[in-house]
Amino acid sequence: MQTAAKQLALFSETEEPGDGSGFSVRISGRARRLSIKVYPRGRVEVVVPRRTRPHEVQNFVAEHREWIADARASFARQHAPEPFALPGLIELPSIEQRYRVSYERQRAAKAVRYRCRNNLVLLSGRTSDERKCVAALKRWLAALAKDEFAPRLQALAALTGNPYQRLQVRGQRTCWGSHSSSGTISINYCLLFLEPALVRYLMIHELCHARHMNHSRRYWRLVAEFEPDYRRLDKQLSEAWRQVPVWLGFN
Repeated sequence: MQTAAKQLALFSETEEPGDGSGFSVRISGRARRLSIKVYPRGRVEVVVPRRTRPHEVQNFVAEHREWIADARASFARQHAPEPFALPGLIELPSIEQRYRVSYERQRAAKAVRYRCRNNLVLLSGRTSDERKCVAALKRWLAALAKDEFAPRLQALAALTGNPYQRLQVRGQRTCWGSHSSSGTISINYCLLFLEPALVRYLMIHELCHARHMNHSRRYWRLVAEFEPDYRRLDKQLSEAWRQVPVWLGFN
């Protein structure tokens, strides 16, 4: 018999609340009720408490279908859709670096590999396949983010006195980071496209969850000790998805 979590995972892969981008279901141990968030490029996330059944999500989305459509339309008016194109130049403000991207097609190849040297990312192989090129670029970004972010996170952990067990770098579609009950901090490699101050705030935000696995007043007081300007930065971070390039597929 399938658990509620498995049913929700299957459901989120097959259902969409209307035309356009689909929606993802995120199960949260902190959530006490269902909620919906619409991102600037139209992606919808439904946050649900544990043990929520798929039909409850379906009914909740159906009840808010008009609100979702209005939110998507509002974002569409503010942000004109961008066409997909593989990048020739990638700028990463968080580490103050820019990289040229070169594509080397190899007719017999079935995969795409990347090499990076002297701020040049060379993709070689089946570069006629845009999906494989994007997948290779994501692997490069994940490796780069881990190299760049690991020492920063370690330094901030020492500064705040909030240790963690492990750093994981991922490409989450709807969150910048998370802190699990086992002490694993997950950081989104898309943070590479943001300003350093936002990356620092996100790390402090997640590290403070080592003491408070919630967003209580005590939690925010702790965050404020290390980042007094957290309210402004938190608002900027929630709106920063528009800085992630379209070719990454996080629209």
